[in-house]
Amino acid sequence: MQADHVSGYRGTDGRLRAALRMLWRYRALYLMLLPGVAYFLVYKYAPLYGALIAFKDFQVLQGIWASPWADPWFKHFKYFYDSPFFWEILRNTFLISLYKLVWGMPPDILIAILLNEVRHAFFKRTVQTLSYLPHFLSWVIIYGIMIAFFSETGGLVNYYLKQWTGASEPFLISVEWFRSLLVASSVWKDIGWGAIIYLAAIAGIDPQLYEASRMDGAGRFRQMWHITLPGISSVIILMLVLRLGHIMDAGFDQIYIMYNVQVYPVADIIDTWVFRVGLEQLNFSLASAVGLFKSVIGLVLVLAANRIAKRWGGQVW
Repeated sequence: MQADHVSGYRGTDGRLRAALRMLWRYRALYLMLLPGVAYFLVYKYAPLYGALIAFKDFQVLQGIWASPWADPWFKHFKYFYDSPFFWEILRNTFLISLYKLVWGMPPDILIAILLNEVRHAFFKRTVQTLSYLPHFLSWVIIYGIMIAFFSETGGLVNYYLKQWTGASEPFLISVEWFRSLLVASSVWKDIGWGAIIYLAAIAGIDPQLYEASRMDGAGRFRQMWHITLPGISSVIILMLVLRLGHIMDAGFDQIYIMYNVQVYPVADIIDTWVFRVGLEQLNFSLASAVGLFKSVIGLVLVLAANRIAKRWGGQVW
């Protein structure tokens, strides 16, 4: 028995020395990894301590630990659930995120595939640059552009509508049009930036596959369908899983800038409601509870999406 204990100790010691040797051998790579690890530790894991606020009646002057516990512990979650706007803002959050997911990913993939087929280098660089420039514009600037086009009084679109039909359409304050404009502006803003990832994935496909397909008589469309798309399928699934993890983040900054009282029924999401009811009224416990609620749903969606990806042969973890 003593011999087994000694051999187990030696085995553990040997594994430790092997791990240390491995760390020293690849020390440059691990040093490059440190900033990323530090970022997640400081900004992702350390703030988890603040999740206690969701279960307390938080008082700023008393601090997190000294603040009294909520009675009952799910008090703030219940307040959120009992709110008359709960199902409305939950539905808006899911729908807007789903629309952005469904209408946002295909254009990114399509632009990447089309740019990959362009043989004129100058034209390709020009189109790619113009497509991802809007990503660097703030939502304030983009909303100003939308006002210039869709304003009921002086918008360019309404100017021509008046010329043709004699009537204008209040696009920016219309519950029928608001979500469409919201999703369309989001797709336009990020279409070129999102295509960069797929272009990088396409660049990693073996060129010999295309050469072999051309020898077999395959045209451009068949090469895209049978080589390019399967070659980036794992990246598509990975991006889908990542987006599903953020499906509860419908885009606070965009919606907060664009929405108004008239479109609350179709535009008010969890983040904007928390900002108005939680943060503006200094109800930090409620804001933290809703944030924790969103995080749990996001985690469940990521795990479910990854399970589906495994079934499709596209495991990402």
